[in-house]
Amino acid sequence: MIEIRVPSPGESITEVLLDKWHKPNGSWVEKDELIAEIQSDKAALEVYAEAAGQLEILVEAGQQIPVGTVIARINPDAQKPQPSDTPQAATPPTTNKAPDSATPTPASPPPQKEPVILPSAARLLAEKEVPPAQVAGTGPGGRITKADALQATTAPPTDTPQPTITPTPSFVGPTTDRHETRKKLTPIRQTIARRLLAAKNQTAMLTTFNEVDMSRIMDLRKAYKETFQEKHGISLGFMSFFTKACATALLEFPEVNSQLHEDELVYFSYVDISIAVSTDRGLVVPVLRNAHLLSLAEIERMIADLAARARQNKIAIEEMQGGTFTITNGGVFGSLFSTPILNPPQTAILGMHKIQERPVVVNGQVVVRPMMYVALSYDHRVIDGKEAVSFLVRVKELLEDPIRLLLQV
Repeated sequence: MIEIRVPSPGESITEVLLDKWHKPNGSWVEKDELIAEIQSDKAALEVYAEAAGQLEILVEAGQQIPVGTVIARINPDAQKPQPSDTPQAATPPTTNKAPDSATPTPASPPPQKEPVILPSAARLLAEKEVPPAQVAGTGPGGRITKADALQATTAPPTDTPQPTITPTPSFVGPTTDRHETRKKLTPIRQTIARRLLAAKNQTAMLTTFNEVDMSRIMDLRKAYKETFQEKHGISLGFMSFFTKACATALLEFPEVNSQLHEDELVYFSYVDISIAVSTDRGLVVPVLRNAHLLSLAEIERMIADLAARARQNKIAIEEMQGGTFTITNGGVFGSLFSTPILNPPQTAILGMHKIQERPVVVNGQVVVRPMMYVALSYDHRVIDGKEAVSFLVRVKELLEDPIRLLLQV
């Protein structure tokens, strides 16, 4: 028997959440096949079969377990099940001969095994008077979970005709079935909550705002988008311009690129920018190393790779540690204006927003331009207002005249 143990997501992590099983108990698995997912307070990890064989699940999904726990076993000596389309034995031809009275009567099929029901599901089914035999269990080993019970008790029956109800003049809501669903926070969501609360309570956070005329960047993208794609194999987006502008400005304003550790302020000679990525498990911030040395094409490729692997839960914890500054883009969700929260121990974060055409005054004339509000949240213990405003103005200058990024002026 081969034991499947919980891998260690990192040195400081001692407990994880067994999130889900991808294979049912007793099923056949192939070597290197994905069988489970676990979540720590920093990242989600996938567990793969170390050999081919029959899977025996020892720990149900949804439990907090220590790192190193044996969660399953694989029996490589078990007989692999044959495909369902294996030819069946030929059926003997029927004749008109009367059945012999001595012919034994076929045995009755064995009684079906009673399904295993979780306590919360059993209570709900009892309240709604729904027989467990009518509920399909989706939990490990066919167990009936609370989610299965909720689906069975809220779905309308299909085998009986529904009576015709004449609506009354009074208002009737969309449903009379009222219930609550409780879901425990995942380790990643718990960590996000702790870090955001710590950033609010343990820093002197302040936000300064400005707006950027995106005309020149949009004209540049329109003129060279196809050529850029053909040469570099990646689309030219806005993130590379913002990343490059921030990296340039961070070298000019070292306090914005610093970190506060107790009574010491740590300065960096390099720029590692954390890029906020939204996933189905919460917000993660993979780090773009040495952003000040990268070209626009390199930035686009690296951001695309980090974001894709983050959403697929295939990014390493080390790739989300050590950033010196963060960029978050709420504009992709339609946000027009917001105040981003610091990503400790960093001292500043830039928030991008939706591009919207607005009337602005240029050389005494009112014109319509594509504008974006930008926000810089910073730790006022480290960064003075003058430095924060000057940094954001410098970013604005570089974005409104992107040739500056190429000429480094």
